[in-house]
Amino acid sequence: MLETILLLTVVGLLGMMSPGPDFFLILRNASAYSRRAAIATAAGITVGIAVHVTYCVLGIGLIITKSVLLFNTIRYAGAAYLIYIGWKSLRSKTVSVVPDNTPKERRDVPLQGFIEGLTCNLLNPKATLFFLSVFTQMIDPNTPLEHQAVYGLVFVVWGIVYWSLLVLFVQHPLVQRLLTATGHTIDRVFGGILIALGLRVALID
Repeated sequence: MLETILLLTVVGLLGMMSPGPDFFLILRNASAYSRRAAIATAAGITVGIAVHVTYCVLGIGLIITKSVLLFNTIRYAGAAYLIYIGWKSLRSKTVSVVPDNTPKERRDVPLQGFIEGLTCNLLNPKATLFFLSVFTQMIDPNTPLEHQAVYGLVFVVWGIVYWSLLVLFVQHPLVQRLLTATGHTIDRVFGGILIALGLRVALID
């Protein structure tokens, strides 16, 4: 179980650290608005992660008790997705923080920050596929329910820790500029790791 938790930690952190909608929303709100609004944004993203984890755990549990074929289909689809997003990361170009087109007053309200974070995470189809691909590898018909709950909590806990620390970290303008300048290198490193994980999923029973 400890090995699985460590693997989930690595995969989860890589997924969160790889620049995406949540990442750039945090960058924008943390660099442009109040700390309370940015922390509320992080909280909304974390709640979204909890929702993804919950339905993935419940859904996968139902699938694997009914059809091994469906389980394997999702497994290889998940592997293909990890390889795909890894390849996309390798080919991506450095992107700066998305410009703000919405009035500052709305985004400076903590409740609005929470709603933005929650909506951004829940409506991101890549987040759904990411959690689905990960949980097909961690759950089998003999996995105890309490272990499934622990696996889910790993993502939620690290979501709270990572997004909150990111808010504090990127408050400084120099850090934001550094992240933008090294974005392409980060994409290449994460892309290679995700491709390797996808190949591992596809080739190892």
